[in-house]
Amino acid sequence: MATPGKPVRGSATGRPIMAALDLFGRRWTLRIVWELHEGPLGFRPLQQRCDGMSSSVLRQRLVELEEAGLVLKTEDGRYGLSPLGQDAREALGPLSRWSERWAAALEDGH
Repeated sequence: MATPGKPVRGSATGRPIMAALDLFGRRWTLRIVWELHEGPLGFRPLQQRCDGMSSSVLRQRLVELEEAGLVLKTEDGRYGLSPLGQDAREALGPLSRWSERWAAALEDGH
């Protein structure tokens, strides 16, 4: 698992930013965080929102996100963002806005 202080892709020392980029760079991880921002979801509804990704990959990513402290399993078995996960989702907001400007600039030929 990507953990600050332990070696990760791109950083032998596990600098926190590199550990975060390693975690978020894994296939489907950002999508899961994005889909959980409106509130907890059960496994199947989350899988459907993630374009039907395989159940094994979803399980693995949810375990990684739980271990990283970003996702919590609720008492009723649904998955939701922890306060740290909410912070991460909010931190992605500026990147999302930038990506919209980038896409528009590319459409305009800039």
